[in-house]
Amino acid sequence: MSKYSIEEFVRKTAQEDKGEGFFELETPRILEVNLDGTVWAKSGSMVTYHGQIKFEREGILEHGLGKMFKKALTGEGASLMKADGSGKLYLADQGKKITILNLQGDSIFVNGNDLLAFEKSINWDIKLMRRITGMMSGGLFNIHCQGTGMIAITSHYEPLTIEVKPGRPVLTDPNATVAWSGGLSPDFQTDVSLKTFFGRGSGESIQMRFEGSGFVVVQPYEEVYLSNDGK
Repeated sequence: MSKYSIEEFVRKTAQEDKGEGFFELETPRILEVNLDGTVWAKSGSMVTYHGQIKFEREGILEHGLGKMFKKALTGEGASLMKADGSGKLYLADQGKKITILNLQGDSIFVNGNDLLAFEKSINWDIKLMRRITGMMSGGLFNIHCQGTGMIAITSHYEPLTIEVKPGRPVLTDPNATVAWSGGLSPDFQTDVSLKTFFGRGSGESIQMRFEGSGFVVVQPYEEVYLSNDGK
């Protein structure tokens, strides 16, 4: 078989059943969902599927009135779709690296744009960061996931996890922050020296400050989103 033949290409890139469960990493950037029931996923993340699967955009009141109002404030970044049925579903998000987390009664906060999919058994809620909304382009929000089941999060390139210990706070760039443990509640601060160095409009002058015990996940990339009015 020729090194660059079509047959060799198909062999190297063919889908492979790994028997890992509900979520599998088909590639580092494509999530395979072995669906037999329901999964929630980021709207627009489906790349291909086979089987009997029905897709529905999240209903306005499907998760209650409170979440409806929060979603109206955060915009399409928190938009979800529901996939029901049986078959294999493949999800991806702009070529970002995917990490699968199997929660066992755990609690984690995920940046609203970095949550790719989660099992129906996961309890979730949108948390608005009011203190920073308006300070950055498009504001900032996150999704609190807790319970038992799998979630899939995304990051640009390889994520880095920093341990947070009492008396040793960790500060991050909000645009590079992917997730943090459920026991942490970040505060925000403005660094005047960074404002002077980078210019008053620089996002790096605003920092997230984590104190206590837990961890925070960052990525080597700054995601900046336009606000809803396009400004």
